[in-house]
Amino acid sequence: MLVTEAFAQAPGAGDGGAGFIISLAPFLLIFVIMYFLIIRPQRQRMKSHQAMIAALKRNDTVVTAGGLIGKIVKIVDDNEVEVRFGENQPVRIVRSTITEVRTKPEPAAND
Repeated sequence: MLVTEAFAQAPGAGDGGAGFIISLAPFLLIFVIMYFLIIRPQRQRMKSHQAMIAALKRNDTVVTAGGLIGKIVKIVDDNEVEVRFGENQPVRIVRSTITEVRTKPEPAAND
């Protein structure tokens, strides 16, 4: 009588659930990599942007999300500021649309 290898092996013989953990390992590894490459840096950028917006003050030169550069004339409330984009009337904008605060360049030291 001939016995093939398939019949000689018992089904699910003694792996003890290790096969399930090994099959989940690539998914866990992908999640860890995504956390350190995407999620964590985005949270840090968001925190620094919120800190920048909270520190806005009068006469700061700002750049809006639309690319307009203006100077803050007045802080209206926690969500809005008045910005002057030239000689025209000030425009009220939402604070979250400010993407950058530009500082005034300091004069070069005379050596």
